[in-house]
Amino acid sequence: MTMGFRFDLLLFTIALLSVPVLSDLILSKVDRRIDLTSQIVRITSTLKVENEGTDLVSEVLLAFPDSQAKKLAHLVATPNEGKGKTKGSAVSLPVEVVQPNEMPPALTFYSVSLPKGLGKGDTFTLDVLAVFTHALQPFPEKISQADIQLVVFYETAHYLSPYMVKVQSLSVKLPDARIESFTKIENAKIQGSEIKYGPYENLPPFSYSPIVVHFEGNQPFAVAQELVRELEISHWGSVQVTEDYNLIHGGAQSKGEFSRLDYQARPYIRGASAVRRLVAKLPPRAHSVYYRDEIGNISTSNLWGDLKKTELVIEPRYPMFGGWRTAFTIGYGLPLQDFLFESGRKRYLNISFGSPMDEVVIDTLIVKVVLPEGSRDISVSAPFPVKQWQETKLSHLDVVGRPVIVLEKTNVVPEHNQYFQVYYKFNSLSMFREPLMLISGYFLLFVACIIYTHADLSISKSSPSYLAKLQWDEVQAAVQQVQNIISRCLTIHDKLEASLRDLSRSGDVQACKAARKAFDSLLKDLSKELKPLLAFLQSSPQAAPILPKVEDLVAKERDLQEKLMVKHSTVVDCYEKNSGRRETENRVASQQQKITALRQEVDDLFEIIDEI
Repeated sequence: MTMGFRFDLLLFTIALLSVPVLSDLILSKVDRRIDLTSQIVRITSTLKVENEGTDLVSEVLLAFPDSQAKKLAHLVATPNEGKGKTKGSAVSLPVEVVQPNEMPPALTFYSVSLPKGLGKGDTFTLDVLAVFTHALQPFPEKISQADIQLVVFYETAHYLSPYMVKVQSLSVKLPDARIESFTKIENAKIQGSEIKYGPYENLPPFSYSPIVVHFEGNQPFAVAQELVRELEISHWGSVQVTEDYNLIHGGAQSKGEFSRLDYQARPYIRGASAVRRLVAKLPPRAHSVYYRDEIGNISTSNLWGDLKKTELVIEPRYPMFGGWRTAFTIGYGLPLQDFLFESGRKRYLNISFGSPMDEVVIDTLIVKVVLPEGSRDISVSAPFPVKQWQETKLSHLDVVGRPVIVLEKTNVVPEHNQYFQVYYKFNSLSMFREPLMLISGYFLLFVACIIYTHADLSISKSSPSYLAKLQWDEVQAAVQQVQNIISRCLTIHDKLEASLRDLSRSGDVQACKAARKAFDSLLKDLSKELKPLLAFLQSSPQAAPILPKVEDLVAKERDLQEKLMVKHSTVVDCYEKNSGRRETENRVASQQQKITALRQEVDDLFEIIDEI
């Protein structure tokens, strides 16, 4: 890592050797302050500009190495009001990227427009705040749970400028007094947790003196690789905010095993650089706050507030060490009257852009503003450049969908948490569209129910389908009567068999003959009942699918009846001749087999007819 830095420095120095000098301006005094107390590096420079040329000068150039400019997240210049004045009231000066002629390709230049031109001998003092992300590099890159986190910061002790600098000083503020090493050059000293370089006098343009600071930095490196904020406006009284975080610990990678026991016993030693909690400073009067992830609600959070702010303290499900990731969602509602206003014929949303989280770096921030359906003539006013496009979101009771303004910005820091405005036109009568849709829907539902309950939806009695259904019902009734008669015949068959058992027990032949005569009379009566039913089934077209089985059932029952009568006569004859038991059994054996087979066939036909 150090060798690569030295090689880049060599190329950068070579590129500066043949650079022309901008001689009209000089920096009579430069005071730089670098804040390294968090993962976000903030460099505040107070520049006193003096015009020694004859031409009027209206801009000041700021120079950054390309490697540093890629990490530049925020740059703002304001007039210096002097000590004791309120700097927050100062208006920012316009800043834009420029490409001056005959300048080295290794530098990126920004132009600061002055409020008025500087004549010969005129001076102007301005403050420049440059905010950088990912400028602190962990070294070593991997640490164990018990190790402290050390980081490296590269900078120049001399202010890099295309102008000559008369007097310059630099102070580097560190989070702790423990410093592993730092570049020791002339006029360098340590005061507590602060390193001071300078003053240095009469520095030529593009003077560059590299320094390296290696120090303990256990501050959390919470980086949101992507944050999606959705702001949904409802004209019925609220702004619903949903924030989806994809978070990673961007510090030194964790190596080895994690011990929960060691961490709980000594969290500030066995997890000095871990991300334990995050603090979200929500707007005042925020309500309906929730904190959850894909598993469900996370209970490790605390919410409190007053008239000026609402603070949400959240803890991840587990302490986050270097390289560890987590994803979660926070949501809350805001009173509409605090953020939605009217300007002429337009309404506009005035709300903050960035994340409410303290000291969180956001690689990609996407802000979605969901406007009410029917909004038109939409425009956005943002305090810094953003990518912008429009989408459509379909929600409940929407017809064409709600317009969604999408704003995207990369490399976002807390300084970007500024107010932006979304202007749009909206017809107030459109607010009643959804309630009217609900009322109309319920009204039509009730009307449909009334019509349904009072209308005769039965099939017409003259329709073919209705007549066919009636005929089929008659066929089913006739088949059921046939089955009942056959069942009664089978019952008589069982009684006829029972009379033979009584004969073998009592030997009363006359009683057995009398029983047969009575049963025979009953079977003849049942046979007469079957004739009209069979005639009806044979004449009905609807009975065609089931008629063959019914006729087969009647025929099998008659065969069974005849076989039983023959068996009964044989047994009675044997008793009258006083034949032995074995002889009687031999004479009826073949008949009994046929009777058993026929009875099984009759039972099977019953089941088949039931299925049909």
